[in-house]
Amino acid sequence: MGLRGALGRRRWLQLAAATAVVAFDPLRRRWVAAAEAREANGSAEACWHRVPRLDGELVLDEAALSEAGDDFGHIVHAIPRAVLRPGSERDVQRMIGFANREGLTLSMRGQGHSTHGQSQAEAGIVIDSRTLASIEVVSAEAAVVGPGARWVDVLAAALEQGLTPPVLTDFIELSVGGTLSGGGIGGATQQHGLQVNNVLELEVITGQGARVTCSPRRHAALFRAVLGGLGQLGVIVRATLALVPAPAQVRVYQLFYTSLPTFLADQRLAVASGRFDYLEGQALPQPGGSIQFMLEAAAYYTPPETPDDASLLAGFTPLAGSTVIEEHGYFDWANRLAPLIAELRATGAFDLPHPWFDVFLPDGGADAYLADVFANLVPEDVGGPILLYPFRRVAALGTLVALPRTELVFLFDLLRFAAPDPAGVARLVAENRTLFEGARALGGKRYPIGSIPFSAADWAEHFGDSFPALAALKARHDPNNVLTPGQGIFPRAP
Repeated sequence: MGLRGALGRRRWLQLAAATAVVAFDPLRRRWVAAAEAREANGSAEACWHRVPRLDGELVLDEAALSEAGDDFGHIVHAIPRAVLRPGSERDVQRMIGFANREGLTLSMRGQGHSTHGQSQAEAGIVIDSRTLASIEVVSAEAAVVGPGARWVDVLAAALEQGLTPPVLTDFIELSVGGTLSGGGIGGATQQHGLQVNNVLELEVITGQGARVTCSPRRHAALFRAVLGGLGQLGVIVRATLALVPAPAQVRVYQLFYTSLPTFLADQRLAVASGRFDYLEGQALPQPGGSIQFMLEAAAYYTPPETPDDASLLAGFTPLAGSTVIEEHGYFDWANRLAPLIAELRATGAFDLPHPWFDVFLPDGGADAYLADVFANLVPEDVGGPILLYPFRRVAALGTLVALPRTELVFLFDLLRFAAPDPAGVARLVAENRTLFEGARALGGKRYPIGSIPFSAADWAEHFGDSFPALAALKARHDPNNVLTPGQGIFPRAP
């Protein structure tokens, strides 16, 4: 490095030291930089509360705050006071303690893929988990990962040893911490449950700042409530994930229908028979207003074994001659959305509002409810995929994820892409609420990644019999109601 470079670096270090956050002014609710602290008198500085020493950094720049105050939905904008980019799990613990002392709220944000402000903390602190993205495959059964690790990277690391997570979401660029806080669903859920059902152990920083290792046998109540607990009790800083042997190939079957009852009957047959490793479905609006339905199923295998097409397709009644069969390598199949996502990002579609609607429907009422929704659906009000697929409720029990009380449950998603018109977006969000009320009347439950206005009373009804236990755990592990205010489950007193 030349003299000029050394001087430039020295100047940068001096500037960074001057602008580094060193204290918080509780009276004016603002951060104090080192330069201001040096200029102040001791009497003034005594009113400030020093920020704990960090391995990472606490940032206040406009770009970081704007990103943390937004999400994939681009509907709710709640700007925090600061963003923590942790250099260690200790940073998370220190800042949770600091937030408690200063009366601040705090939330963790991974890829920001929620759609209605769930991971935001207005005038609080947002932890950017992307700096906690370690991945270690520790055995033939498990991987230990940081909350900011993306599932695509977990899969790649596991595949190096011939392994895979049992359940992957369709879009695998999501963070582990994010999906474990919400549930995590995919085509393998009908065999293996949700992603939260495939966690062996968690390391959590509670809302009081305690670092707790929990599992089905150790602090079990906390373990079950953090999984699917929407960030209310603790921040996940490490997760031990179950792994299974990975297949080499995937044979995908796409069956098409014009009759909703026939489509649903064949989906039920697919789940009941347990013949597929992956099962999903879509509603596909057609020109002229009709809707076609696609049952999408897959068999995983490693040659020389091959799937028996005739046995796998026996008993189904799709449109004659409509079935499509494709072959994919396992990783390419798991990451099949990557080209589409790249295109959407390039065209700016990722920057559009996404007022998504996501619910779990009970088996008994799903048919009539869906028929009514599809009869009144305006395709232009969706603009993205419409997902519809069943899974066995028993496979997804044991965590805080709320599900209808039927043996079979259908996931129904309207993955809306909306024009950047506030009035139009507000109309779609209001429509989501109306659709939800119809689903709730049947015993349906919200899958809480979407854009549905919810009150504290709605959340109490959503969790049902589990809510008193959740409230008791909240009082124990986050008594100051510091964590994840964007969900609105436990509103803070004004």
